[in-house]
Amino acid sequence: MLRVNAERLQDRLHQLSTVGATAGCGVTRLALTDEDRAGRDLLASWMHEARLTVRVDDLGNIIGRRAGTDESLPVLLGSHIDTVRNGGRYDGALGVLGALEVVETLNDAAITTSRPLEIVSWTNEEGVRFEPAMMSSGAVFGRFETAYVYGRADSDGLRFEDELRRIGYLGEPSNRPDAAAAYLELHIEQGPVLENAGKPVGIVDGIVGITWSEVTWTGQADHAGPSPMPLRRDALGAAARLVTAVEEIGTREGHPAVATVGRIVVEPNVINTIPGRVVMSVDFRSLDNEGLDRMMLQLEDKVRGIGYRTGVDGTVVRFWTSEPTVFAKPVIDAIAAAIDELELPTHRLWSGAGHDAKYVADRAPSGMIFVRSQNGLSHCETEYSAPEDIEAGANVLLHATLTVAGAR
Repeated sequence: MLRVNAERLQDRLHQLSTVGATAGCGVTRLALTDEDRAGRDLLASWMHEARLTVRVDDLGNIIGRRAGTDESLPVLLGSHIDTVRNGGRYDGALGVLGALEVVETLNDAAITTSRPLEIVSWTNEEGVRFEPAMMSSGAVFGRFETAYVYGRADSDGLRFEDELRRIGYLGEPSNRPDAAAAYLELHIEQGPVLENAGKPVGIVDGIVGITWSEVTWTGQADHAGPSPMPLRRDALGAAARLVTAVEEIGTREGHPAVATVGRIVVEPNVINTIPGRVVMSVDFRSLDNEGLDRMMLQLEDKVRGIGYRTGVDGTVVRFWTSEPTVFAKPVIDAIAAAIDELELPTHRLWSGAGHDAKYVADRAPSGMIFVRSQNGLSHCETEYSAPEDIEAGANVLLHATLTVAGAR
């Protein structure tokens, strides 16, 4: 039976992980940084070595095309190579390099698919430097306007378009991935479900809904010594109450809903000054839109209540929502058939994290394959998936691709 070259895949995962490597054996390769450019250059060189026709679109997405026996709609395979700060070496990178390994395996075996194959490395999936997440795939498939994407700025005020041009990856709109027959994305799970089930790979039924909000607290900065406690308007004190309230909201909503405060910016951030302004993020996730809306209503109610009790003004801006996505049955069936053919144990689950497949699914039948994450950890330097699990996931991707693309 046809199988991927697991050693080649592991070697490339290692090589890419050296670009932006951190002291703790992780990776920091934020979108459109010099490290991202170096990673892109390395990926493009591997695509050329695999005899792919490489192009770059106006959002910096890198596409490598392998011709089929006919010119029907292509099958897209992909993920991303940008990371979070102090992230791991597998998140995103496995999907891109796993797709490349599928092409290399087909080349080695002299197999041509009926449909063309296109590997896509999406720009700024993480949304760490430029918010929101999955921005470029969202723009390609109609969720964001190009002007909106170009105008997004990082914490230093640097614009997406300018940084894309600076690193030399501002391509042409005509190079964008267009309609596709199917989309397959291989990814680490980034959670504990597969490990708890004792399964190396999983079939992803869909992606939960996600909504991001920004809460701003405006109080009064003042000297920490002479200001009596009852007379203070402490913005950070109000924010601290909301952190606890957000955790309670997620707990009350019940599994698999989750609620997280991941970022807090305090002003003036001085040891002997009462904070006068705090900006904080709130991340809600749920299987359905109703769950997201319920949690948002509770958030707004909590902000009003805390503001009344503390004398601090609070505002909530819900600035991004990614609705729940159910993946296409024909693609899921192709993944399931590949797992059966490979005689692998498997598990069906939903993704608690957002992925580019969410926006691709708006226009093309899509599906995802998960690989077990050790201890369920991701977005950290200790992120790890065992080589044998990675090999299993890549082989599932290979055989699912042969099904949806047709093999000769």
